[in-house]
Amino acid sequence: MSENLSSVEPNTIENHAPESESDALNFEVLLYYHYFPLADAEAYFRVHRDLCQRLALRGRVLIGSEGLNGTVSGPKAATEIYRRILQTDPRTAAMDFKIDPSEGHVFRKLSVKLRPEIVTLGLSPEEDIDPNQLTGQHLKPEDWAAALEDPDAVIIDGRNNYESAIGHFHGAICPDIDNFRDFPAWLREHADELRGKKILTYCTGGIRCEKLSGFLLKEGFDQVYQLEGGIVSYGKNQATRGRSFDGLCYVFDERVAVEVNQTDTHRIVSRCRHCDQPSARYRNCRWAPCNDQIFLCESCEETFGKFCSESCREKVAATAIDTV
Repeated sequence: MSENLSSVEPNTIENHAPESESDALNFEVLLYYHYFPLADAEAYFRVHRDLCQRLALRGRVLIGSEGLNGTVSGPKAATEIYRRILQTDPRTAAMDFKIDPSEGHVFRKLSVKLRPEIVTLGLSPEEDIDPNQLTGQHLKPEDWAAALEDPDAVIIDGRNNYESAIGHFHGAICPDIDNFRDFPAWLREHADELRGKKILTYCTGGIRCEKLSGFLLKEGFDQVYQLEGGIVSYGKNQATRGRSFDGLCYVFDERVAVEVNQTDTHRIVSRCRHCDQPSARYRNCRWAPCNDQIFLCESCEETFGKFCSESCREKVAATAIDTV
């Protein structure tokens, strides 16, 4: 794909894309990223948005001067064209796509945004990490599985707290942070505990750990590794089959979470807010000002409704009375 659409054939896209969603029973969900310098990110953004719109894709795509970060869904005919176009562009030819089959779209709409960064670690432009210059050593799933057995290794979950709450690698440190940009402060606060250790970092698809591991190296840690392709690729690997991952992997679409561990060691680690029984059902509190994400089993939802607490349920009840 060129920034002036010169290498894209509009007729090819239009002739192969289905006329409607009902014409294509097979859908795909794509997860991908690539760090590469974009001299004119705004021009690339316009071309990329146009391509996604014409292919009727849905999802979230971030474009910046440091590269491309996206996850989209669409009929297989459309996602195949999308992948083919990106793979014929020298800048994204090496980009890896994680592909999940789907019965339909997993996003309600398409959002393509131009951002200063495709991943925000909360550092100044001078401090920010360029993964093409500095990043931790990549470990393929089989090597990662072996590294997990090292008693001297420290495993760090590079995601937000609500992501790790539904699933994480066994024995991992899951920082209680709300945003990825909070990691530098957390790591500096715990630097003494991590110093001299072999550090293993992981995230959903790999993009955040490219910067996170680079930051650790910049802070003086010398044994820093990252799971290549993230949790998603680890779960798809036929040799590892998601072994040692407890719970489910949080995803940013309507599926909410996907299976990772395909072995007999699979277990649910999250628990219902009210009864404390194992449950992976994420729901948002019905009291809009709260909107807290909680685990809520079917039984408790029937009994208490979609509320994180009795206080929120009372507030909704009071509002209903006030409007009568």
